[in-house]
This record gives sequence, structure tokens and C-alpha cells, in this order.
Amino acid sequence: MSKVVIIGFPGDPTLYVADIDAGTVMPISNLTGALASASQLRGSGGVVVKNVDFAVAIASAASVSAGLFDT
Repeated sequence: MSKVVIIGFPGDPTLYVADIDAGTVMPISNLTGALASASQLRGSGGVVVKNVDFAVAIASAASVSAGLFDT
């Protein structure tokens, strides 16, 4: 299974694709199909989670290195 995730952040309308194996994160410029529908749900406050079993948004990479999670 490839390790690629699509990420969105509150207040930022852009979705990003992160390829974990390649170590890259790129904005997605052309949303179509189911991804466009999911993005519309997101825009109205919906949350979409599929095939991810752990995710935490933090303020900085330093917080991860220190073993801290934002509350």
C-alpha cells in the first residue's frame, strides 16, 4: 500500500497531497469527482476520514520532537 494522504487545514481552502515515501507535500490545484465533493463537504464544516487510523494537527514540528500534543 502506498503512503499518500490528502490533508486540509482549517481556514485554508487548499487541499494538499503528501507522499510519505517521497517526502513531498504539494497543493492540489484541480479537484474533480469524489475529491471535489469531499472538499465541498469540508467547506461547510464536514470532516472526511478514510483509511487513516491516526492524525493529530499540531502547532509545529518542534512539538512532535518534544513529544507534546497541543490541547
